[in-house]
Amino acid sequence: MVPIKVGDVIPNGTLGQFDSEDQLQQLSVHSLASGKKVIIFGVPGAFTPTCSMQPVPSFITNAEELKSKGVAEILLVSVNDPFVMKAWAKTYTENKHIKFLADRSAAYTHALGLELDLGEKGLGIRSRRFSLLVDDLKVKVANIEEGGAFTVSGADEILKVL
Repeated sequence: MVPIKVGDVIPNGTLGQFDSEDQLQQLSVHSLASGKKVIIFGVPGAFTPTCSMQPVPSFITNAEELKSKGVAEILLVSVNDPFVMKAWAKTYTENKHIKFLADRSAAYTHALGLELDLGEKGLGIRSRRFSLLVDDLKVKVANIEEGGAFTVSGADEILKVL
């Protein structure tokens, strides 16, 4: 499948998240992004060293500035179950703005065309690292990494275009 690109409308999909009452919610991506400027960023896996130490902290650190520039939602998507994403989110006590969303079976990642096959490493199908700036469901910026790199998908790259 061809990766999502600038000008495309993001696909709809359902992602899982625990709410503040610890109830599992199934959230529609379109309901989170319709009529708004949002950032969707993806990582291969929760608790992995690069993901935990680079992309996630870059968005937490820059969340207030991103919000001040009109970003309504910052959505983190990872191919993990909602319980793992809930536990991972709790490790970032300073996070106030990022929604940690579970793409259980990589269905949404597949719809974006951003799968990363890590079967040789025993991890199965995961997501490439990416960040998308989306305005009313339309992709304005698509920063997609190759392999396991982290060079273009951080918050600083999105800030450059806002």
